[in-house]
Amino acid sequence: MGKLIVFAAPSGAGKTTIVRHILNARQDVAFSVSATTRDQRSYEVDGHDYYFLTPQAFREKIDENAFVEWEEVYPDQYYGTLKKEVERLWNQGKNIIFDIDVKGALSIKETFPSETLTIFIKPPSLEVLRKRLINRATEDEDSLHRRLEKVEWEMDFENKFDKTLVNNVLSEAFLVAETIVEHFLEGK
Repeated sequence: MGKLIVFAAPSGAGKTTIVRHILNARQDVAFSVSATTRDQRSYEVDGHDYYFLTPQAFREKIDENAFVEWEEVYPDQYYGTLKKEVERLWNQGKNIIFDIDVKGALSIKETFPSETLTIFIKPPSLEVLRKRLINRATEDEDSLHRRLEKVEWEMDFENKFDKTLVNNVLSEAFLVAETIVEHFLEGK
């Protein structure tokens, strides 16, 4: 059984960028593709970025106990980690990196306490986070508003994580993330 490295953060804090960097920097880790019911963005590939499911199909998988963790993040907008995804990557001999929400991260830690490192990516300020979300231009006004409302709630979870990484200067955040992951995987 490999180790689990779970990155979580409010939307726009940079966790996906940091996760991609770690995946490029290390050959011993693989990305856990989450399942979701949110709309697929034009640049996303089903099975690579997410497993895109209908709300009905997602609820059926919940009933089948097919998830390690799952959350209804917004009404009828689910995210979760399929058990078969974790098993697939472990069967390849990989340590697994997750890019998920705060509650999902804590659920994985609860399920696999000694195998899991949780890392909370924190923006330098709420105003910087707001600007990042606006500049990303992936949200409509309603979606942006919902995400910003959720940020303060998500920030309250920081103290439940093993490590916190403030993403102010991206190049520095990359180095800190590399060091945290290396120490965990090598038992330092």
